[in-house]
Amino acid sequence: MFDELRPHLVELRKRLAISAASLIVMFFAMFYFHEPLLNWMVAPLNDALVEVGKVSVNAANGMVTTSQVGGAFFVALKVSFFAAIVAALPIILSQIWLFIAPGLYAHEKKMLIPFIIGGTTMFIVGVLFAYYIVTPFGFDFLITFGSFKFTPLINIEDYVGFFTKIMFGFGLAFELPIFAYFLALLGLVDDRQMTAFFKYAIVIIFIVAALLTPPDVLTQLLMAGPLIILYGISIIIVKLVNPAKPEEDDEDEDIDDEQESEEITATIAEESQEPKQD
Repeated sequence: MFDELRPHLVELRKRLAISAASLIVMFFAMFYFHEPLLNWMVAPLNDALVEVGKVSVNAANGMVTTSQVGGAFFVALKVSFFAAIVAALPIILSQIWLFIAPGLYAHEKKMLIPFIIGGTTMFIVGVLFAYYIVTPFGFDFLITFGSFKFTPLINIEDYVGFFTKIMFGFGLAFELPIFAYFLALLGLVDDRQMTAFFKYAIVIIFIVAALLTPPDVLTQLLMAGPLIILYGISIIIVKLVNPAKPEEDDEDEDIDDEQESEEITATIAEESQEPKQD
């Protein structure tokens, strides 16, 4: 059994090594640009702090701080790593596809480029949606709330971790139509199965939204809403790629199977009666 798995493990190790190498290279490249990247990340927070200063005089001195000796350095590492994952995403997706390619048909192997382009594009769209739509509402609410009593001193380490979690959450969520398309292409799912799973999907979506977003209803809805829409789009995509067989065809197949079994039973009965007739 291990001999059968060994070629797959060797191939998996190769793909993981290439992905890790691309991630390391992108990390050092992004570290050179960590300052503009950090400014881009902190911009929504700064806007929220400016808004707080307008609302409350007591919070006018709200600022972003660090509580560690090497806090700025570790933040630069986190920012660079986040940017490296996004930059290396096309290579990582290509390695995922090349790992599963040996088990695909010839026409399915040609979908490498659409898989890479579609997966990367949807991930970036999810990140941009979170950055320009979700975070402004979430930060304004969370920071402004109670600002008339307290001065907000935001820890940059906590903020960067919180920010990247939201970005990754939305980036992965927006991959749903892409993965649904390729699962349907492989014949692993059809639109009837996805439609039947829809009511469970809504519960899962709201649970995921509660885990990945700030603890306020507005931001959770801003994540759950697009996810539900994306799930509906995924059902349409799957229906176009791998539509479920009509129920009438299934009933006809059942009837044909019953008729065939009845014919076989009748034939066996006739053969068993022939000796008695002789």
